[in-house]
Amino acid sequence: MESVDVVVVGGGFAGLVAAREIQKAGRSVVVLEARERVGGRIKNHVFDDGTVVEAGGAWVGPTQDRVLALIDELGIGLFPTFDDGEGILAIDGAIRRYADESLGFDAATLADVGETQAELEALAATVPTDAPWEAPDARLLDDQTFDAWLVANTKTDGGLRFWRMLVPAIFCAEATQMSLLHGLFYVHSGGMIDRLIATGGGAQESRVVGGTQSIALALADDLGDAVRLEAPVREIRQGDDGVEVDYAGGTIVAERVVVSVPPALAARIRYVPALPALRDQLTQQMPMGFVIKCQVRYATPFWRADGLSGFALSVEDPVSVTFDGSPADGACGVMTAFVEADQAVALTALDADERQGKVIASLVRLYGPAAADPVEYLETNWAEEEWSRGCYVGHLGTGAWTRYAATLREPVGAVHWAGTETADLWNGYMDGAVRSGERAAGEVLAALWAREVLHVNG
Repeated sequence: MESVDVVVVGGGFAGLVAAREIQKAGRSVVVLEARERVGGRIKNHVFDDGTVVEAGGAWVGPTQDRVLALIDELGIGLFPTFDDGEGILAIDGAIRRYADESLGFDAATLADVGETQAELEALAATVPTDAPWEAPDARLLDDQTFDAWLVANTKTDGGLRFWRMLVPAIFCAEATQMSLLHGLFYVHSGGMIDRLIATGGGAQESRVVGGTQSIALALADDLGDAVRLEAPVREIRQGDDGVEVDYAGGTIVAERVVVSVPPALAARIRYVPALPALRDQLTQQMPMGFVIKCQVRYATPFWRADGLSGFALSVEDPVSVTFDGSPADGACGVMTAFVEADQAVALTALDADERQGKVIASLVRLYGPAAADPVEYLETNWAEEEWSRGCYVGHLGTGAWTRYAATLREPVGAVHWAGTETADLWNGYMDGAVRSGERAAGEVLAALWAREVLHVNG
């Protein structure tokens, strides 16, 4: 059987970064990726006119220091997301344009949203991102849903409806599906609400020249033959002399393994001996988000001529959030539209033509008749992707953080865990994936060094 120092399971950002760090340290490594491509939840698409768009993760922004450093190191450029002009809020059957922080709300709703945000962020600041289960009143926060807290703390119907729209926009899950503690952790992890949702100064500030998958492609190119595609892992066996990893191409013997796929997918691998009960319970209670991302190409970014930024929030349409996803030169217009959580579940039950019709109808309502005639339409339902089964990130329901999540990053023997779900900062984002890969590589290299020292001294 083939032998290497480390096997990395998964060729997304976390796995590729971990493998790169291990290889740079002089250790032998193999990356086993189930798909026919690298990138994981990051995937480029090229329209007929050559315009590159992202079917998956698309943006980077301030304080995402690790992914920004990686982009700079690889010599890949950035360009600003278009953000000039007014935004749109669709609520109460009306389309409201806004150019300030009011978001188009009436005074009472705006005050309610602001007060709720301040209370939410004050609570989030008490949650340690590296150990949420150690927060004050952690069990109390964990045993209630995010939605229950919103119902108890919002004061207006409009405010509650806004938060029930915004939570799926951030998590791709309904507020009823996750614990309050999970929501607080995630908000703190990403620098609070405004940073999570903003374009300029926020998580959507910049895009990557050539699309975000160009980062993964550059990392894989550096790794060379160490990356193997269409190589799903079936079983990981641990013994006194190391680890055996069975995959579609055979078996590899290694000293250590880094599993960098989402916990929900990691649970589908067979482990011998079986994973500890608490770790396995965690994976059973961390489902992926549900999102359909649509990229709609038009001949021109017509909304700009109407004084609109391309950013919209809708409390009542299948499409809940849009961004201007056009290329840097504006040679064509691309509207990026998200269908999330329950809305995505409902649209998944329709056939492709009906689904596209619902999305285009939402865009027409938001942006007018010009939105009715796209040149090209791309739809990516991440819940249908065999090796993702959802996006953007896994989430935890009530009680899971305080009962099981201390095992989230804890190695099991020679098996280490990476992936954006394990990140303490920018959890769920590309930056979190990079951070997790660096952390896992550090753990592995330290363990290899310690074993060699023990062997020499023994």
